[in-house]
Amino acid sequence: MTLSRRRFLSLIGGGVIVAAAGGGYIGSRKATAAVAPWSLAGGYGEVRRDALSWALLAPNPHNIQPWRAELIGDARLALHLDPARSLPHTDPFGRQLTIGMGCFIELMRMAAAERGHAVELVLYPDGEDGPGPVALATFVPGAAEPDPLFAAAATRRSCKEPFDARPVPEAAAAALAEHGVVVTRPEDVQTLRDLTWEAWVIEMETPRTWKESIDLLRIGASQVDAAPDGIDLQGPFFNLGGTLGFIRKEDQLSLDSMGARQTYESYRSTMARTPAHVVQVSDGNTRRDQIEAGARWLRLNLATTALGLSLHPVSQALQEYPEMAGPYARIHALYARPGQTVQMLGRLGYGPAVPPTPRWRLEDKLAS
Repeated sequence: MTLSRRRFLSLIGGGVIVAAAGGGYIGSRKATAAVAPWSLAGGYGEVRRDALSWALLAPNPHNIQPWRAELIGDARLALHLDPARSLPHTDPFGRQLTIGMGCFIELMRMAAAERGHAVELVLYPDGEDGPGPVALATFVPGAAEPDPLFAAAATRRSCKEPFDARPVPEAAAAALAEHGVVVTRPEDVQTLRDLTWEAWVIEMETPRTWKESIDLLRIGASQVDAAPDGIDLQGPFFNLGGTLGFIRKEDQLSLDSMGARQTYESYRSTMARTPAHVVQVSDGNTRRDQIEAGARWLRLNLATTALGLSLHPVSQALQEYPEMAGPYARIHALYARPGQTVQMLGRLGYGPAVPPTPRWRLEDKLAS
């Protein structure tokens, strides 16, 4: 994601450094290979590859991109959760990663439908706790109609910037109600602002969860192109700092660092400028429930994009580690009945245009 979510050093001093460097190539360049998958989507000439190339663009936690696909024969594929891509501290039970897999599957299904193909899925053929794939998919020609929401797939973004003060219109909230609980009443929005901010501070002030985010930093265009996942920080200051070594991941572990202080203030401002929220709840919490939650989150993302709105996941309060027990209990008391699980929580409003998030190429995600 771009420098908005964890703006570790903002652009403080950037102009001075760029001027000193003569405004050269290192400072001004942008990651290009990392965003190429957005323009390549759908251009592979084979329905499974085309569908997978779109699915790569799905939202997923920390941009970890946990998926891996294996083509089987002429019409099938197996989708695996890559065990090397995990978030053991913020997502100890893999719930959020599974939701990310659900987003991927839904976007794959929608992309196949654009070509008239249905996708017949068998989820967890070896059982939810088995060693096998998350899903086996068979592509069936002539068995599906295009989904209108797919038109927003190329421009969908997760916007981690402060939103405008203008409220979400009632008509838009009503249109999104099929995808989740849309919270617009000011006092309820303030309750969620306070809750999401508290949860975010807990994540930052818990050393192991903070380090998990720091480890995923990609500082400057060169690092982002080399590893197009995790949390990307780009712009002249970060490009120079990453290349010359004066901005280092390990320096951000201290909460007294300039980067951590900037992150704190930036995120506090972002949370405060939130006119509405969306909450998604499921009746159960099996892996299949989590896959379905991912499909719903993907469709919500596309629906908000189609309406000209922005969406930002703020699911820290839903994380399942001991320090987060208080916010977790409160969000469930507010929006879930006994036995239900709050699967996703997002900020909703009018945000600025943001660039596409880096992605690994399709070739990097196909099992050999």
